[in-house]
Amino acid sequence: MQKTSNAENNIAFQGEPGAYSNLACRRVFPDMTALACHTFEDVFVAVEDGNAKYAMIPIENSVAGRVAAIHHLIPHSSLHIIGEHFQRINHHLLAVNGASMASLKVVRSHEQALGQCRKNLLDWGLQPEAYSDTAGAAKLVSELQDPTVAAIASSLAGEIYGLKSLKKNIEDADHNTTRFVILARKPLATLPTDKMTMTSFVFQVRNLPAALYKIMGGFATNGINMTKLESYQINGDFIATQFYADIEGHPDDAGVKHAFEELLFFTDKFRILGSYPAAQYRRDRR
Repeated sequence: MQKTSNAENNIAFQGEPGAYSNLACRRVFPDMTALACHTFEDVFVAVEDGNAKYAMIPIENSVAGRVAAIHHLIPHSSLHIIGEHFQRINHHLLAVNGASMASLKVVRSHEQALGQCRKNLLDWGLQPEAYSDTAGAAKLVSELQDPTVAAIASSLAGEIYGLKSLKKNIEDADHNTTRFVILARKPLATLPTDKMTMTSFVFQVRNLPAALYKIMGGFATNGINMTKLESYQINGDFIATQFYADIEGHPDDAGVKHAFEELLFFTDKFRILGSYPAAQYRRDRR
């Protein structure tokens, strides 16, 4: 991918135009140009190679859980987390003109979106089929012009691809929210002193009895609130486990510094992914 002259005004996201990541880009950076990328790997490369300033990456959803692919990509990337954004997800059942609920048989969308609407799809007797992304599924429905096929996607995707919304807000839970992280080539140089700071990091626990317990104890005794802890295997190894964690605080804070010192006794690998201001959504729910 050749670097463009306006690359520093680009923010990369995965999916077709109209994807929820596209909406998140518009919401957080309305003056930047959203750069659509086919895969998550392409999004990371776009920023690493200088074709975009930032990346908008979904990391977890309040209904469907973590976006597994991201937890495997972030630790191997050279990028840094510089922010977070919580996007309320309102799904629409999109179809071509002439389609109706009675004519539908199949619904295509990203597996996360299908999972977020699982109960409704069962109630309607529709067959879910996974697709690479929500907006891509909407684009495909538009191209097929088949009244038996629908897509779950955003209202923006419906507008872009000329589809009608047969039903709106079809997500099973009214709290359906996706958390995004914003990635950049360099970490934040400074952080606002009047806002809560989040720090994300990955670590690999040494294969010792109670190693994870002792690491967690270091955060507890130093009064550090850990808001997220995810584990996953490394290269298919059932022995070595890597963890992703989010905590409230900055590595320079005394308590965080002491907790990290304790962690280093029991880990083979440790990397801070970024420290960044907590989103207003998070602060409002404290």
